[in-house]
Amino acid sequence: MTKFQSDIQDRTQAMGADTKLQTSALAFLQSSAVAEYSYNFHWMGRPIIQYPQDIVAMQELIWEVKPDLIIETGIAHGGSLIFSASLLAMLDMTEAMEAGQTFDPSRSARKVLGIDIDIREHNLAAIDAHPMRSRIEMIQGSSIDSEVVAQVRNFAADYKKILICLDSNHTHDHVLEELKAYADLTSVGSYCVVFDTLIEDMEEDAYPNRPWGKGDNPQTAVRAFLQDESRFEIDASVHERLLITVAKNGYLRRVR
Repeated sequence: MTKFQSDIQDRTQAMGADTKLQTSALAFLQSSAVAEYSYNFHWMGRPIIQYPQDIVAMQELIWEVKPDLIIETGIAHGGSLIFSASLLAMLDMTEAMEAGQTFDPSRSARKVLGIDIDIREHNLAAIDAHPMRSRIEMIQGSSIDSEVVAQVRNFAADYKKILICLDSNHTHDHVLEELKAYADLTSVGSYCVVFDTLIEDMEEDAYPNRPWGKGDNPQTAVRAFLQDESRFEIDASVHERLLITVAKNGYLRRVR
């Protein structure tokens, strides 16, 4: 371990013991979520609807895992698909450089597969027009519909290193069904990332027009999933370093 890495561990431990810092971080998360802070950012021209801290964390994980397939539930404006595709493109580029080879950037064995119950026409048109489009595949339908699950699993059969991101309907039942449907596709050493576990830490009335809220959200689904699941562990080092994250306890690493 380098000194830089060991210093991160020391700082993270100190931050965890800093009650004032922890309280301030949670207060910012709660206030900024209400202010729709995550809607302020783009990735390569498309709205990504993520906190910058989680974007950085995902970049680190993708570089570490080097997946050849990233499966994402929830497409929205397509920013996260573009983000993942661009990082896979950089993996291709760095591997070609290391091998002293040339490659066609429009062709790649690596793919991003997005699933959404409603891929809106204007978002689809924008994704279709994007330079990263050749690396992206999409399926329209509910992520927990049996036919969609079968399509995803069939598509994933041709890949060896898979990373999963769950960010669609945030109710307990839906996320738990997604975990049951897709988590086992995660490669050993890779991650199944469950976004918006933050909902459990929000005020009771934070989502008056949504079917999810405190006690019924991705965080409660993760807890239920892990009760009888020994192949995954929460990688607390991710959210402890970030402080500001919508996915506390949601970075699930497959360990066996």
